[in-house]
Amino acid sequence: MWLYNDKEIGDDDIEGYVSFVYRITNLENGKQYIGKKNFTKVRSKKVKGKTRRKRIKSESDWREYFGSNLTLLGDVEKLGQDRFKREILKLCKSKGTANYWEAWYQMSEKVLESDTYYNDWIMCKIHRSHIKD
Repeated sequence: MWLYNDKEIGDDDIEGYVSFVYRITNLENGKQYIGKKNFTKVRSKKVKGKTRRKRIKSESDWREYFGSNLTLLGDVEKLGQDRFKREILKLCKSKGTANYWEAWYQMSEKVLESDTYYNDWIMCKIHRSHIKD
């Protein structure tokens, strides 16, 4: 379950949004992870009898997602999903906006300077046009 403004998020709440920035908190020790996730994924499929590929958009695994950090995922496996709080910090209308806000939260909370975060690195590529919405 994902929380947004302290309420469980539903399909109506995400309409019109592409991505979100999130925080996952370990309820045992308070350690946190800040990241971003897209609501959809795009894959390509070969079209029968053609050399071209067709792009297919479908829902991502965001409902079950617990981040990409291996230490965090190990703790989720060891402690169980119910020992973690997953909250959405920001809903974003573009991937670029999500890149910006993920980096903003990570930098403002100094995630690389503290052992209270699972985050090991920050990587982003952001253009001025990404922060227009």
